[in-house]
Amino acid sequence: MAERSFAREVEDLRLGDGDTFRGEGILAITKALLQSGVAYVGGYQGSPISHLMDVLADAKDVLDDLGVVFQSSANEAAAAAMLSASVMYPLRGAVAWKSTVGTNVASDALANLASGGVTGGTMIIVGEDYGEGSSIMQERTHAFAMKSQMWLLDPRPDHECIVNLIEKGFELSEFSNTPVMLEVRVRACHMHGSFACKDNVRPAHTIKDALNNPKRDVNRIVLPPAAYEHEQEKIKTRMPAAIGFIRDNKLNEWMGPTQGKVGIIMQGGMYNNVIRALQYLGLSDAYGNTQVPLYVMNVTYPVIDTEVAEFCTGKDAVLVVEEGQPEYLEQAINTVLRRRDIQARVHGKDVLPMGGDYTAQVLLGGVREFLDKTEPRLLGNRPPAPDAAPVLSHPAVEKLKQVVPARPPGLCTGCPERPIFAAMKLVEEELGQHHVSADIGCHLFSILPPFNIGATTMGFGLGPASTSAFNVKADKRSIAVMGDGGFWHNGLTSGIGNAVFNKHEGVFVIVDNYYTSATGGQDILSSRAVNKRRKTNNSIVQAVKGIGGQWVRQLDRTYDVGKMRDTLKEALTTKEEGPKVIVASSECMLNKQRRVKPQISKAIKDGVRIVKERFGVDEDVCTGDHACIRLSGCPSLSVKQLDDPLRDDPVAAIDNSCVGCGNCGEVSEAAVLCPSFYRADVIHNPTGWDKFKSKVAMSVISWLQRRRNRRRPALEALA
Repeated sequence: MAERSFAREVEDLRLGDGDTFRGEGILAITKALLQSGVAYVGGYQGSPISHLMDVLADAKDVLDDLGVVFQSSANEAAAAAMLSASVMYPLRGAVAWKSTVGTNVASDALANLASGGVTGGTMIIVGEDYGEGSSIMQERTHAFAMKSQMWLLDPRPDHECIVNLIEKGFELSEFSNTPVMLEVRVRACHMHGSFACKDNVRPAHTIKDALNNPKRDVNRIVLPPAAYEHEQEKIKTRMPAAIGFIRDNKLNEWMGPTQGKVGIIMQGGMYNNVIRALQYLGLSDAYGNTQVPLYVMNVTYPVIDTEVAEFCTGKDAVLVVEEGQPEYLEQAINTVLRRRDIQARVHGKDVLPMGGDYTAQVLLGGVREFLDKTEPRLLGNRPPAPDAAPVLSHPAVEKLKQVVPARPPGLCTGCPERPIFAAMKLVEEELGQHHVSADIGCHLFSILPPFNIGATTMGFGLGPASTSAFNVKADKRSIAVMGDGGFWHNGLTSGIGNAVFNKHEGVFVIVDNYYTSATGGQDILSSRAVNKRRKTNNSIVQAVKGIGGQWVRQLDRTYDVGKMRDTLKEALTTKEEGPKVIVASSECMLNKQRRVKPQISKAIKDGVRIVKERFGVDEDVCTGDHACIRLSGCPSLSVKQLDDPLRDDPVAAIDNSCVGCGNCGEVSEAAVLCPSFYRADVIHNPTGWDKFKSKVAMSVISWLQRRRNRRRPALEALA
């Protein structure tokens, strides 16, 4: 089950010439692919591109009507290899994945694709996940595009611009026989807008046509001596063709006045923030009517020398707005100007940060400093610009920083992975610390408080491979953790298969959430749901045993902390040789709640008897040592200050966000903590029998309370 269904929105993909599309950026990208006559699409989910895969899955009927083949790929390398269909045949193909991590996985296939070149147009849609809100290492796609000499499109965040660039991108790919990369940032993926539609186009050449009429051109296969010719072809033929196409079709944009002493050159994706910064400085309105000449590079590689030279001629200085590092564009523009003896001074990272998000606030400071140095006249009659510094240094803010604790990312309320790490902490108390290799996914949050488990993370599904060097006889064993998504991505072979082959003595924990919970709940091979379009319910345990695993344990309820603890302890101490594999399974609570809550609400509304489990803490029993919190970290588990003057320490408390998973009680029992946790059953639409039992129970409780109150004065007198 995907995190969100696009069943209603995909109907807009049928809009045609004369219609206006209105909606999210991801849907606009999908519509642009269909308008471009794409024959096949593949990819792997990952923010901010996950929803593109969900949209394509929900749009199967639309794709079938057009004869478009869609495949949700096993990983990014598998998706990139799909593009080989366009090497020999005039097929337009597109794939999508998350940023540099996906490109790194796909790099071998992409390098081969770029070397031999393509006959049909190919496009790699990359969800560029750079900046403060990112969950990955801070790298850019730009370096890979330059390395393999694939053209990189970075569209201005506007639906019409993005759609046009996708359509032109396929033409560019075909014209230059080169794959094209299109990077879209988080804001572009999720922004809402509109554009004038065109009719969807059935692929002129289909996959079926290619199968029925096979072709083979040895000059496009990456083998010597053809491989040596490919390098020369890139330089002498493909790049000049691409530069000519980009220039003739005006894919880059000029905005603002034609003349001026200064100008700004920017990545297309930075346009909106630059305009906002200029607006704060009184040099533009919200609609982009700017007083400063702008050169918007919707194509950031290759750099079009003639356009850069034309823009900079007659200017004293230009500012290059290039988010991230190194400053590839700034260096390239300096080279262009120096070779042509154009004396415009190039500014960029001298007034803007080398790394980090280029928000409107950051750009405001950089643009203002640039203009102060080069053309202060433009900063004459400007409105007061917002300045973050006085606010951030305000005494009240400083005081707030001391009171409000840091809030690192963590596991969701009721997450089934939390008891796994609680069990690991309990084992750690008994057997000592072990080297733990983490992996990409929700379980990566175990590195942070309160668990503080995990020493490395090397890539999706590479948690087990990260412990390869620790395969030695020692007093302790290494532990590796990966999710079901990482397992099927590449962990089965690079992790478990590698461990079996090398007789690794380590412990390998596979967290099975029933689907890829971290990327939005998409189905994978081991998903428990029945999927009419794909083969699911394939056992992880059988896969591990099929590749040679001998010591394999399946736990179908991770919330049983005691059993989880005992299984981990057995894996770390058993005398059996080879890898010890634990498959810990429980459904992702976040997706479960999204599915179950509407069902429960409807049942209650329809008068059906529903029992909801809630957990609480008895304030009179709780000692206030908070060991339960240190072994759980659940967002619903907090602290509460008592009114009792004799009890200074706050006690544990459970708030209304509790989903009744029972983890806190299980931890309390497994760790032999205080028995302060209790469970309460909340019954909606009770039956007559429920009401009778409640009446009897309340009568008994009332009688006991009255008896206690009568005896209290005598007890107090004795005290």
